[in-house]
Amino acid sequence: MTRNGNIELMAPAGNFESLQAAIDNGADSVYFGVEQLNMRARATINFTLEDLPEITRRCGQKNIRTYLTLNTIIYDHDLSIIKTVLDTAKKAGITAVIAMDQAVIAYARQIQMEVHISTQINITNIEAVKFYSLFADTVVLSRELSLRQIKNICGQIEKEGVKGPSGNLVEVEVFGHGALCMAVSGKCYLSLHSHNSSANRGACKQNCRKKYTVIDQESGFEIELDNEYMMSPKDLCTIDFLDQIIDAGVKVLKIEGRGRAPEYVATVIKTYREAIDAYAEGTFSREKIALWMEALEKVYNRGFWGGYYLGQKLGEWSDGPGTQATQKKVYVGKGVHYYPKPGIGEFKIEAYDIKVGDTLLITGPTTGVQELQLDQMMVDDLQTETAEKGDNCTFPTGFKIRPSDKLYKIVKE
Repeated sequence: MTRNGNIELMAPAGNFESLQAAIDNGADSVYFGVEQLNMRARATINFTLEDLPEITRRCGQKNIRTYLTLNTIIYDHDLSIIKTVLDTAKKAGITAVIAMDQAVIAYARQIQMEVHISTQINITNIEAVKFYSLFADTVVLSRELSLRQIKNICGQIEKEGVKGPSGNLVEVEVFGHGALCMAVSGKCYLSLHSHNSSANRGACKQNCRKKYTVIDQESGFEIELDNEYMMSPKDLCTIDFLDQIIDAGVKVLKIEGRGRAPEYVATVIKTYREAIDAYAEGTFSREKIALWMEALEKVYNRGFWGGYYLGQKLGEWSDGPGTQATQKKVYVGKGVHYYPKPGIGEFKIEAYDIKVGDTLLITGPTTGVQELQLDQMMVDDLQTETAEKGDNCTFPTGFKIRPSDKLYKIVKE
């Protein structure tokens, strides 16, 4: 399901703040995990089964599809859990399940729930697509394929009429933006060997993001490396050749980032929404790409490269342990009250000062992510330029704020 007939934009949601950010910024679908049986079991605050009706309610209001990730390795002791999860998801009206284990795929088909094949299956050819079309309507192709290979597979699906259980042609999904794993389609065992914590059970310890040295154990000689972060790929970014991805026949563009902050989801989804719509309108241009890149660089990233799509070999490595974002958020305080008639929010300043002219970020489970420029402000009913720690300040927001909301200011890095 696409907004403009070109490609579906799928957003990550690690919590309700990110979910609302995805909804507000133009996602066509969202994907999320519940409890522990997903590939981001430790990286984020996952939803619970009790949250599923609220997820479908919010997304249903905007006709946004909902995908539950159950894409880890499954053991015998998990079988009763996955049945409970899938039964609950089906009852709540979740659109589809993203799966890699045959136990999940089989039970989902048994209860007539739509299945999407996870990238962990590592689909690299049309015959594999045909096989999984017996069970699934959407397949995520291997991350290691080039655009030429992807285009060929999409063409064969159309030429041979490869259909899923729904009776529609199988749709191809690819990753469009976000963190990349050094391992083939995410199948990494470093974390299991070092911490007995399996990445394939959603418990990755991020070994690859650390700094390493190489030492000859016979002589003790340390080999000099150009980059000590030799296993940490830069983040994937495809916005500068998004037109080629759409032209290849890809139907779903997946944004990685269930472990990242809600403002990351808001910025990336908003930017790719603009790019997809520009393509549909015939206004996709180098000038717009430059502006979109500037926006994407503001939020968490390890530097960008185009992955394997344009035929490169793996070799674009990040050169530091964290983000290369051009700006960051600093916690300031929390929401207190909203005055609906004048559209004014009241906040308690608990950390850093804010002043007129600052760019502020307000996040919350219902509010999502809202950014504004502080043009005027009052403390103790007096107009002021600055609010300090301990103050209760008020200023126009233009949207409802809630006591659960957090207030940040944006600062340049």
